[in-house]
Amino acid sequence: MSAACVRSFFDPVTFTVSHVVSDPSTKACAIVDPVLDFDAAAGRTSTESVDQIFAYVCEQGLSPQWVLETHVHADHLSAGHVLRKTLGVKIGIGDGIAGVQKTFAKLFNLTDLATDGSQFDRLFGNEDTFAVGSLRGRVIQTPGHTPACVTYVIADAAFVGDTMFMPDYGSARTDFPGGDAGALYRSVRKVLALPDDTRIFCCHDYKAPGRDDYAWETTVAAQRATNVHMREGVSEVEFVAMRTARDKGLKMPALLIPAIQINLRAGELPPPEDNGISYVKVPLNTL
Repeated sequence: MSAACVRSFFDPVTFTVSHVVSDPSTKACAIVDPVLDFDAAAGRTSTESVDQIFAYVCEQGLSPQWVLETHVHADHLSAGHVLRKTLGVKIGIGDGIAGVQKTFAKLFNLTDLATDGSQFDRLFGNEDTFAVGSLRGRVIQTPGHTPACVTYVIADAAFVGDTMFMPDYGSARTDFPGGDAGALYRSVRKVLALPDDTRIFCCHDYKAPGRDDYAWETTVAAQRATNVHMREGVSEVEFVAMRTARDKGLKMPALLIPAIQINLRAGELPPPEDNGISYVKVPLNTL
């Protein structure tokens, strides 16, 4: 199997990890889950995080082809649209996006929002393939955290989004609209069926108790052997019971309200109103 070069960028504000995966032979690359910085108190966006990615791409002489979103994130804003404007990349996401758009367009009363996924350049179905230079990419639909989550397998690396975290932290919540703990369990089994030495890159890390450093890279073999929620031997019934109980005690992500409304649009801000300003809506007494 060909090896991909992966450089990761950690955002300590949202605990998000973005990845640049590149083909050493052609210098083509894809950017997975890029972050648009957001000051919630001031209502201002900025590009410090994605500027680091842009600098790396330039320094390495890479040729960006894709932004790959693993799902509609609820904890950070996507910089996909920024990168599409500046680098001319295409934005890909799982084809379940339309269902997610319909759900949240109703919740936020987004009457202007097209709910067919047309904000994105490529809607990936299960087992769809794509290329990053000479590297072959494959899509595995991995719903559970959200209905539209996907894992991108590019050469020897798998980018799992929130499908799973580091082995000592476990798994993602499943209590968002359309989330399903049983579906997440079955999705993880698909990922763990990949070759043992497949590198797994997570989208977040929160440092499990007893660990001093942030981490986001592991392997299929390590996840299968030691994941605290989903290692081999844990049944679907056991996992669903644990995940459901755990989710009941979780707070909503701090940036969920702006993140969802912007990420449904592939990272583009809502259309400006007649005063030239874009707004996000806050549904009161609803979430």
